[in-house]
Amino acid sequence: MTVAFANVRKKISMETKGNNYRWVGKRTIRPDGVEKVTGKAPFGADHFLPGMLTGLVLRSPHAHARIVSIDISKAVALEGVKAVVTAMDFPEIAPGTVLGVPPVNYRDLSSNVMARKKVLYHGHPIAAVAAVSREVAKRALALIHVHYDVLAHVVDVEEAMKPGAPLVHEDLFTSGVEPAPTKPSNIAKRIAFSIGDITSGFEEADYVIEHRFRTQPVHQGYIEPHAVIADFGEDGRCRIWCSSQGHYMVRAKCARLLGMTLSDIRVIPLEIGGGFGAKTTVWLEPLAVLLSKKAGRPVKMTMTREEVFRATGPTSGSAMCVRIGVTKLGRITAGAAELKYQAGAFPGSPVLAGAMCAFAAYDVENVDVVGYDVVTNRPRAVAYRAPGAPIAAFAVESVMNELAAKLKMDPLEFRQRNGAKEGTRTAYGPTFGIIGYQETLKAARNHPHYAAPLGKNQGRGVASGFWFNVGGETTCGVSLQEDGSLTVTVGTPDIGGSRAAMVQMAAEILEVDPSFINITIADTASLGFNRHTGGSRVTFAAG
Repeated sequence: MTVAFANVRKKISMETKGNNYRWVGKRTIRPDGVEKVTGKAPFGADHFLPGMLTGLVLRSPHAHARIVSIDISKAVALEGVKAVVTAMDFPEIAPGTVLGVPPVNYRDLSSNVMARKKVLYHGHPIAAVAAVSREVAKRALALIHVHYDVLAHVVDVEEAMKPGAPLVHEDLFTSGVEPAPTKPSNIAKRIAFSIGDITSGFEEADYVIEHRFRTQPVHQGYIEPHAVIADFGEDGRCRIWCSSQGHYMVRAKCARLLGMTLSDIRVIPLEIGGGFGAKTTVWLEPLAVLLSKKAGRPVKMTMTREEVFRATGPTSGSAMCVRIGVTKLGRITAGAAELKYQAGAFPGSPVLAGAMCAFAAYDVENVDVVGYDVVTNRPRAVAYRAPGAPIAAFAVESVMNELAAKLKMDPLEFRQRNGAKEGTRTAYGPTFGIIGYQETLKAARNHPHYAAPLGKNQGRGVASGFWFNVGGETTCGVSLQEDGSLTVTVGTPDIGGSRAAMVQMAAEILEVDPSFINITIADTASLGFNRHTGGSRVTFAAG
């Protein structure tokens, strides 16, 4: 039978009034706990296959250079080398190939996985080899001769925006401006949100504070480096073992980048040793697939910590200017922000989210936010914990605290007077429903810790932030076994306790002890990816 989650929620509400859940919210044994504390949980670098080769990547020593030529002949001839790949081995992807939700520019992604025509950052992949050992693979990399035409580079976001700055892409024209520009630049996009009349808003203010802020690209710093094994079979099908924040994502991106069908790729998820948003794309996986296809043997690739920092995405660095005006009574009359975010080598910084979130925590009638997505000669920026929002919040909240001090007002009280609530219209469009921000501020202000005396060299900071409710799609199956136990099968990796949560929900609905429930994370060939638009479904099937 099929049970809609809406009905599941209704049942829980009827049976557990007053939050008297049997299992949800309780401290149950984590299904993955024993293997993790005993060191038996399989992570990306732990997997091995018979006949496996070692794959390594040749990376650019320059931040910006044209690739005049690549000579791989000596590397191919080295004894023990089984395959060498360059950009020539990848299918050509047409410009503007943007697909998926969220949208992915596959031409840019392909060029990030393996450099085409130019290297755009220090560490950009040039070639990859597969050999019988790591030592042989390292010697092969040293034998690949690359002729570079070194170009001027730019790594600072404001320097990159200046006229005459070195162009990261000669064919990039700024979108979001009128009239459309006729000359290329490093500004990929301009976005803007506004509400009310910003000029009159600042005229109403008794105090106006404006400050400039800079943040640096910060790496996610996950403990586990990227690692993958790919095994391309004689039947044209490939199996991939890797850790990621979504193995269906790995399948989809590898298929599109390599010109394969989804059904020819099977991704088996392993444990994830941290991600924080950075493992939501592919780095090594397409390279390992191509090497395995060429070599006819499984290929394992594992990044060193140096490679992780040189060539995988940090969050954006930024340059920002925030201006906020208030009355003497503490009412915000206007807020303005200019946000310049580094995208790294390819467009796609989280400046849109930053602009949407900047003033979202406040009920302000007059708001104006402008954001710029700017390419630089740095590794491609990727997600990092509510991507874009903490950067903007740092700037806005810093000015908010300075205004509270100017008004001699408690910073929580100041936020309460201006905090968003049900019915607040945001500058980026929507009107909030129930969000609970005022209740949160009240609870924080009334908490004993907030009034507790501070010791020597101690301080107390206050800041607010906003993020959207964003979720993906998946399928979950629950099967009844012959011995009366249950097996929950899910299609999403466990990134922070989701297995325990799913077991608790199943136990709650089916009225059984969690110890009777086993849970497994299915690979992409074992569980369908649910794209049902009416909501997720739980299927109970006799097994």
